[in-house]
Amino acid sequence: MALITRSDLKLSKGKLAAQCAHAAVRCALRARSRKARLVERWSKSGARKIVLECENVSELLQLKEQAKESGMVAMLIEDAGHTEIPAGTITVLGIGPAPKSSIDDLVKHLKLVS
Repeated sequence: MALITRSDLKLSKGKLAAQCAHAAVRCALRARSRKARLVERWSKSGARKIVLECENVSELLQLKEQAKESGMVAMLIEDAGHTEIPAGTITVLGIGPAPKSSIDDLVKHLKLVS
């Protein structure tokens, strides 16, 4: 699973962690209803997740379309607006679970969140 954040939002570490958690849960639930065997294998092999960053919402939306075209689960997270950013702000894109090679091909140009 890849969790792709927006570097332009400058979220606090706690907010970023919460948004990534939302994405991971939504992706896992969606995938479980569509690709139960894949989710089972992913879970048993350590439930790999990587947290990456892109520059802005346009790049995030483009990655979402590419993931969907490749047959992967892709879920956007929109913030509720209770703390740091306005309601409806797209914060994270979750992709997967999917085979490591499929995700890596899609996101290999992105940097890890530091």
